[in-house]
Amino acid sequence: MKTKTLLATVVLGVSCLLVGSPAAQAPKKQRTALMVWGGWEGHEPKQCADIFAPWLESQGFKVEISHSLDAYLDLDKLKTLDLIVHIFTMSDIKPEQEKNLEEAVKSGVGLAGWHGGLGDAHRSAVEYQFMVGGQWVAHPGGVIDYDVDITNPGDPITKGLKRRFHMKSEQYFMQVDPIVDVLATTTFSGQHAPWIDGLVMPVVWKKLYGKGRVFYTSLGHVAADFDVPEAREIVQRGLLWAARVMGDDPPKMNIYAPLLKKK
Repeated sequence: MKTKTLLATVVLGVSCLLVGSPAAQAPKKQRTALMVWGGWEGHEPKQCADIFAPWLESQGFKVEISHSLDAYLDLDKLKTLDLIVHIFTMSDIKPEQEKNLEEAVKSGVGLAGWHGGLGDAHRSAVEYQFMVGGQWVAHPGGVIDYDVDITNPGDPITKGLKRRFHMKSEQYFMQVDPIVDVLATTTFSGQHAPWIDGLVMPVVWKKLYGKGRVFYTSLGHVAADFDVPEAREIVQRGLLWAARVMGDDPPKMNIYAPLLKKK
């Protein structure tokens, strides 16, 4: 009897060791990202993709790169992704391509991008713009000198960065969704459009669309803009945030709600 009890104890102990050992644990799923680039060549979509695709791989992502919006035709595949990076300025998107992209993000896939590649991609696709949280409408003066101010220095995307940094690029004027969580802004001088003198405009934001996280920055007119360390770091952290590698979901925002409060 003692022999049987001892044998059972040994077997149980070995089983516990195997279950708790790294070899017995299920392998951790590799994160996956789809980077889709194209559209207007003036925004250097390929050169920008060539900056951030290798970086994502260095963070452990398996990255697929596509030069066609047909990459969005397989909805089942899209829903398995952790992140979609959309870089497709001023182009037409077909209804099925658009719907599948939106449905994937609603299901929980992260979406991230910058400048016109995400914020001026499909001007006639209003649901797409609803998903992104904003749409470019002007850049007074073209390529100019301007400053960017970090307005939420405690957020993981902006934490530790200089509170103000300088850009020589296009200063985007955008129509912006009031629910976005703004992390950085820029202030227009009025030099090129006097009626917007002093106007403060979001430059970096995050939001939800369904269950999916959406990150956007208006920085990044051309690849050289990412030579500015803060601009590159913001995008890198934004990609990780959208893929749920770091940070929390954004708080619910409603910038117009105070207008309804009784005086």
